Amino acid sequence: MDVWRRSLLAVVCGVAVASIYAAQPVLEPMGRDLGLSAELTGWIVAISQLGYLAGLVLLVPLGDVVDRRRLIAVHLALTAAGMILTASASAAWVAFVGLAVAGVFAVVVQITVAYAASISVPAERGRNIGVVTSGVVVGILGARVVTGTLAEVWGWRSVYAVLAALSLGLAALVLVVLPSEERPNRPTGYGRAVVSLGGLFGQRIFLARGLIAFFLFASFGTLWSGVALPLADTPWRLSESQIGLFGIAGLAGALGAARAGRWADAGRAVPVAGLALTLLILSWAAIAQLPWSLWLLIVGIVVLDFAVQAVHVSNQHLLTAAHPDRTSSVIGGYMVFYSLGSALGAAATTAVFTAHGWAGSSLLGAGFAACALAVWATSRRARLKRTVATTSTTW
Repeated sequence: MDVWRRSLLAVVCGVAVASIYAAQPVLEPMGRDLGLSAELTGWIVAISQLGYLAGLVLLVPLGDVVDRRRLIAVHLALTAAGMILTASASAAWVAFVGLAVAGVFAVVVQITVAYAASISVPAERGRNIGVVTSGVVVGILGARVVTGTLAEVWGWRSVYAVLAALSLGLAALVLVVLPSEERPNRPTGYGRAVVSLGGLFGQRIFLARGLIAFFLFASFGTLWSGVALPLADTPWRLSESQIGLFGIAGLAGALGAARAGRWADAGRAVPVAGLALTLLILSWAAIAQLPWSLWLLIVGIVVLDFAVQAVHVSNQHLLTAAHPDRTSSVIGGYMVFYSLGSALGAAATTAVFTAHGWAGSSLLGAGFAACALAVWATSRRARLKRTVATTSTTW
């Protein structure tokens, strides 16, 4: 795959995922405008994640049945429709419907990653997944910078109007630039693809990587869905655009982890994931210092996003290598755990912050990270035991 197509796919992922996370730096003004209480503002992000979960189960299996290039374009157009509804909402329930629609069709991200994996030669699969997946993190974090600025100048509704325009433009570009896939062994129908997705949940490697992703993104969501609240409060009282600038720190960490794909290609996906999860736990010690030091917060953000991206790429490489004939289903199933974890982090962090302050949110995020590391260690131990048993049987 050439650099231009990789870049286009990364941009598609970035814009699609931004539709889910764009509300994070503007939760307070958005919730106030829509008449939501402080305890319920986390649901602005959580509702998108729940829509995303539905899309993962119902829509992603289509990628193993039909031409993914056309599917990417259609999903981008429907994501734009959800953004338009959100931008024009006059009541909270209307905005929730728009966010849910956008969340459902934002699973174009998984279709796009599967497309990249399927057209890659095995020696470059990890590299291409790493580059395309980096677009996801750029979208999540870069959107914070743009969202803050747009919201401060034109209001939070302008954010969703811009995302709608970008989604429509990319839909047209995908149809013009990207080639159709050649997949002679695709499943016979949608029902079979959905059944295939359900069967993955009984496999050990899939469940282990999925549980790691669940706790990984619960920790990630705890930070990025909650950090705007203490930054907007005393003693900092930062504006939306200033809060959005912290996305640059996360962006630096995430891009630094783009090399995780190359490490995965070299066969080091499992140890890299373990090291990254250890760094994730340590990052919360710095993030917890937010009430006293913004510099330590920045250091923690860089480390956290580096760790999250490294684990995420390693997980996807392992799963697509194990199931090269149904990449859409395996990535879609894996992202069910991602979606549930992100929704948990988004909903829990605002409630915990309201009750226990940023110290409580930091302990929550570190706890999720520790759970992910525990799953990794248990999975690795079981894998080593199976290897030893196989060797003993052979001898």
